[in-house]
Amino acid sequence: MTTKLHKYSSLLKRILPPVIWQPARALLTGIITPIRFSQKTGHWKSSLRNVLELGGGQSTLWWSMRARSVLTIEDNSDWYAWLNSQIGANVALHHLPFTGATETITAIRKVIDAHPIRTFDVIIIDGHLRTIATELAFSYLAPSGALLIDDSEKYEYDQIRYRDCRRVDFYGFAPGVILRRCTSLVFVEDCFLLKADVPTPNIELSKSTGVPCRQPRVTSAMVTARILETAETTDFVAADRRPGSSSK
Repeated sequence: MTTKLHKYSSLLKRILPPVIWQPARALLTGIITPIRFSQKTGHWKSSLRNVLELGGGQSTLWWSMRARSVLTIEDNSDWYAWLNSQIGANVALHHLPFTGATETITAIRKVIDAHPIRTFDVIIIDGHLRTIATELAFSYLAPSGALLIDDSEKYEYDQIRYRDCRRVDFYGFAPGVILRRCTSLVFVEDCFLLKADVPTPNIELSKSTGVPCRQPRVTSAMVTARILETAETTDFVAADRRPGSSSK
């Protein structure tokens, strides 16, 4: 299939002018790549059962094609509106605007507790209040599940340091930025994603630049959330660790 794709691609490149070929190539790459990946790694679709996203986006659509159910909590109204028009029946999408660190994390906990699924195989931390959200996520992680923490190089995750857990960091360049980013895979005792019987996917290397990702409108609430997180996280986590306290 790769040979045929390259053959047809070279043919179109010779026929079409660059102004048409380049955007067409980017569009086709964005469509064909996830389809081929899904076909070659079908194990993911059978293994990923329940996913929790604390911060949605285009990844929500990706997870929805590979998991039985996806619970997504998003604070940005633009992202929520766009996702709401794209998601399938297996995605439960909730819009929770930022109202302060403690208030917002309490609202997130209520949404999760009201969901029929109690634990999640994969929990993605990709929104605001990431340090507090990480502490919360451990309470809902399945025994062999994994946390996926986006942009983990930017945050001090004391919640991970003080737990008996494991972390694997993946560094690389992200679309639309010039600096390397880090995504961390965190698990407690065991992780189904790292089991030896999981087939090794056959992923071909490509020079494709992909499709430019859609960026949400940056709101004042988003900026406020990032500023207040630093000030409120320490008190929130410290209180949660006091003798006699518990996290659901």
